[in-house]
Amino acid sequence: MASSKHILAFDLGAESGRGLVGSFDGDKLRLDVVHRFPNGPVQTLDTLHWDVLRLFGEMLQGMRKAAVESGPIASVGIDTWGVDFALLGRDGSLLGNPRNYRDPHTEGIMEPAFARVGREDIYRQTGIQFMRFNTLFQLLALQRDRSPLLDAAETMLLIPDLFHYWLTGVKANEFTDASTSQMIDPHGRGWARELVRSFGLPERLLGTIVPPGTVLGPLRTSVATAAGIVSVPVIAPATHDTASAVAAVPARGNAWAYISSGTWSLMGAELPSPLVSDKALAFNFTNEGGVCGTTRLLKNVMGLWLVQECRRAWERDGHTYSYEELMHLAEAAPPFVSVVDPDDAGFILPASMPAALADYCRRTGQPVPQEPGAVIRCTLESLALRYRWVLDRLEELTGQRLEVIHIVGGGSQNSVLNQFTADACNRPVVAGPVEATAIGNVLMQAIGLGLLKSLADGRDVVRRSFEVRTFEPRQPERWQQAYERFVRL
Repeated sequence: MASSKHILAFDLGAESGRGLVGSFDGDKLRLDVVHRFPNGPVQTLDTLHWDVLRLFGEMLQGMRKAAVESGPIASVGIDTWGVDFALLGRDGSLLGNPRNYRDPHTEGIMEPAFARVGREDIYRQTGIQFMRFNTLFQLLALQRDRSPLLDAAETMLLIPDLFHYWLTGVKANEFTDASTSQMIDPHGRGWARELVRSFGLPERLLGTIVPPGTVLGPLRTSVATAAGIVSVPVIAPATHDTASAVAAVPARGNAWAYISSGTWSLMGAELPSPLVSDKALAFNFTNEGGVCGTTRLLKNVMGLWLVQECRRAWERDGHTYSYEELMHLAEAAPPFVSVVDPDDAGFILPASMPAALADYCRRTGQPVPQEPGAVIRCTLESLALRYRWVLDRLEELTGQRLEVIHIVGGGSQNSVLNQFTADACNRPVVAGPVEATAIGNVLMQAIGLGLLKSLADGRDVVRRSFEVRTFEPRQPERWQQAYERFVRL
């Protein structure tokens, strides 16, 4: 592919990060991983942080590898998870390591916040699902604790914005990630300044919002030298990983739902405009920014975190299982013995996930799964049933039947969960592409470079370039009975 443009995408998740080169020849896209590196929270005393300095160093290493393995790079852009942020001082320096969204300092912050500004009023101004780790509540926790960082800060950048700033020297807040903060007006697509003032938070923290596909500027000379490459454009893709993943959904028309499946499952529908209503508030659905003027009406579901934490707990106890082994054990376990609500607060940061699942089953009068296969089957069936609940609410909110579910991201490789999802929802499931987030990142950079004209053009490229697998629903009556039991919980 000598005539291809090579676009470098960094995709950072809660467990790991990768640098991938998208080679685009004008017709098809090929992805190659050039660098992998671990990620995860670092605990100091009682606080969980992100090690952003090390992550930035890993990205510089990824740039060096990309230049060697792929040749000249046309542009670079970064996507990460949402809500977490860095505070910068007057001189642009980093004020402390950013906190991890699972840090316990936001426990108990929501009720005092609602006493100051009503829940309905916050939702009316932002359209965002209430979760205690949203940026708004993290800032309110700092305010409650009289953090000196909040007093000293002049600028707030969400995590991908911080990395783009270090690459270019340009401070900007990319829209899709900023929309996860619960501080954005979903209709005006700017900061919800009235809300910020109502809470007495410093407005000076709110920077310039830019849409995905914006060319932020060239790579700083010192960074290019450190990375061993020539200076190239730095383009803000959809910097929120789910927004990038949804951009790469190989869908046609508009009668479809998506699940961006990984540590979290983000399930929703793509809309032309926000849907902020009393019913959406009652269901606690979120209106997050999408690419090319779209809105992602969605629900956060705990996702494969449940499986990851079970595996980690067993490994601590000296029993190591591969994910493939766990899926085989789950398939062999008896069905529908116990179900849990994956979004129960006890699963956010438990000392032991298997113990937390057992406790939930005891509290709800169900058999406690004992063997690893039974535990994992419980989590997978429960996730699929939760997806069915979200699908029903999406159709109720939009007034439209969603004919197919697209599952993208790392979780799309989990054929057991994919089949359970098709069964529980009684809809065909189209799984793939696996690297949807990186693909969406590359597509928006390609739009920024003028190589693609529209989101529809980008999705055409995805359909031509990547294979998918379809799962048809089975045993609808049995799964309907399980769903009715799940709803009663």
